[in-house]
Amino acid sequence: MTGTRRGPGLRARITLLATGLVAVVAALLLWLAWILAGDSVNAPSLPDGTTVIVGGTPVRAEDLTEVLRDSARFRILVAGSIAFVCVIGATALLAWTFTGRVLKPLRDVTGTARRLSAESLEERIALRGPRDEVAELADTFDAMLDRLQATFAAQRQFVANASHELRTPLSVIRTELDVTLSDPDADADELRRMAGVVRDATLRAGQLVDALLLLARTDGMGLGALERVDLAAVVGSAWQAVRAEAEGRHLRTSFACAAAPSAGDPALLERVAGNLLENAVRHNVDGGWLDVRTVAGPNWVTLRVSSSGTAVDPERVEELFESFRRGGVDRTAHSGTGLGLAIVRAVVKAHHGTVSAEAVVGGGLTVTVHLRAVH
Repeated sequence: MTGTRRGPGLRARITLLATGLVAVVAALLLWLAWILAGDSVNAPSLPDGTTVIVGGTPVRAEDLTEVLRDSARFRILVAGSIAFVCVIGATALLAWTFTGRVLKPLRDVTGTARRLSAESLEERIALRGPRDEVAELADTFDAMLDRLQATFAAQRQFVANASHELRTPLSVIRTELDVTLSDPDADADELRRMAGVVRDATLRAGQLVDALLLLARTDGMGLGALERVDLAAVVGSAWQAVRAEAEGRHLRTSFACAAAPSAGDPALLERVAGNLLENAVRHNVDGGWLDVRTVAGPNWVTLRVSSSGTAVDPERVEELFESFRRGGVDRTAHSGTGLGLAIVRAVVKAHHGTVSAEAVVGGGLTVTVHLRAVH
């Protein structure tokens, strides 16, 4: 909702201020001229009783000085008043015109802001001219629009992908229920099979919702109270959740986890380690390898998870940190939520750390997390 303007606008206020200041200065100058005109007029010495004709009027010699002084002041007052009115009018006109040109970019900013909506964020001011404070304001506004447009685009893409992901398990549930309910001869085995499929689909939907909530938490909220967290202990705890799956795929594992204390949210940092290990196991190949290391430095601690797997295009490695990306393929895997590395990046960023990924020659991925060390 657009607010109602109260009082004159900025252009009118600047014009009134400039005109008022010039009026005060002009009035002061006129008064000084009036004083000086009176003090500088002196009549010549004439014998007493002499009469002088001034402007057609006889004036005695002893009154001549006063008459000439009043005449000079009157002429100064008339001419000064005319000049005063002209100066005030010219000042008002120039101030109104000049401030209109100066404030035009501000009106452009206002007009652009009023026209903007979520569907028209591509409009920009693109102010040209002197690089002054107004131009800086316009450039700042354009930069803000760039960030807003990118945010809205990412939000729309995220919602579209999330809707797609949630539609899949819901479609599976509805299809299984419709098929089973339409079969009058469905026995207990068929009902158990249907229940198992529905349970798996609801589990997948629940995992996706949990991941979305965690991502929203780390993206939109700050961290609470920080605790001392040892990355080596976090890795050990997260490994227990995927160890059985790794053994079932006959992965060769190597752990070199030295104490690496950092400060952060224990649950979120455990989620970081858990997501990295889950990705390393689920996107691996049967009989592949997995290497996990933690290193403590003077200023940073490092968690590095490397694994074999399918080949990853080095040019698309950064895309893996986007939502709903799996191994460089959009939303095609049958396991996971596609939010693992996106959550890792969000959590690490919230802890003021860095995360990077590198494709392994021959197939696989190495993900490295750096967090601030505590001593």
